[in-house]
Amino acid sequence: MRFISWNVNGIRAVLKKDFLETFGEFDADIFAIQETKCQPDQVEIDIPGYHQFWSSAERKGYSGTAVFSKEEPLRVLRGLGDDYLDTEGRITALEFEKFWFVDVYTPNAQNELARIDHRMQWDDAFRDFCVGLEQGIVPSGEETSPKPVVICGDLNVAHNDIDLKNPDRNRGNAGFSDEERGKFGELLDAGFVDTFRCLHPDLEGAYSWWSYRFNARNTNAGWRIDYFLVSKSLVDKIESASIYSEVYGSDHCPVGLEVNITEV
Repeated sequence: MRFISWNVNGIRAVLKKDFLETFGEFDADIFAIQETKCQPDQVEIDIPGYHQFWSSAERKGYSGTAVFSKEEPLRVLRGLGDDYLDTEGRITALEFEKFWFVDVYTPNAQNELARIDHRMQWDDAFRDFCVGLEQGIVPSGEETSPKPVVICGDLNVAHNDIDLKNPDRNRGNAGFSDEERGKFGELLDAGFVDTFRCLHPDLEGAYSWWSYRFNARNTNAGWRIDYFLVSKSLVDKIESASIYSEVYGSDHCPVGLEVNITEV
């Protein structure tokens, strides 16, 4: 199966920049987007052959996630099951027969880590959520069968020095603070694998986000903050993990994963 994830930084804006053509070229089984910045009734997207599922923020023009899937899921979750954390449309999770697919847009800690406490609460809740799905428990407490989890999205953290162009200059800043990097490590320790680093452990200059300032994209002064993570049970089923830096339209580029789910 082919999965694609892309923080589009506003779906209405990217629709004017060949989004549908890019979508079609990927021909993904599941295509997830983050930072939709709209309510479902504010945009009309008709893509034949795909079911679509949206999770929007209460605040208009902010945050939001959506998933387009060729296969109709068994169940759709739009949140972690926490009233405080589920107001920004940051989760769209789909259950299929053999796996869970989780699309996430992680909160930004903001300048001077102004929102770091919220971010730490989110990271803990998100980790528990994903582990629960893997074990067969949904937020309502209802049990389902245990199955592996595929996680994708903008996790708003560069894990290691290799994952951004200027680590020394950014150490301690939002997205590269010890606190955020530590929580990402806890997510991996909970049983999930960074698929890109699994296949490309030493590849430098591989980034998925570039600031609009300072000509950052042209000089490749970027960060790798968009990920595909999978349960450890899927590691030997990974066929490829990619970053499509040639695709424009947002300050992020798409990332991809191919996994042989049929053998799970």
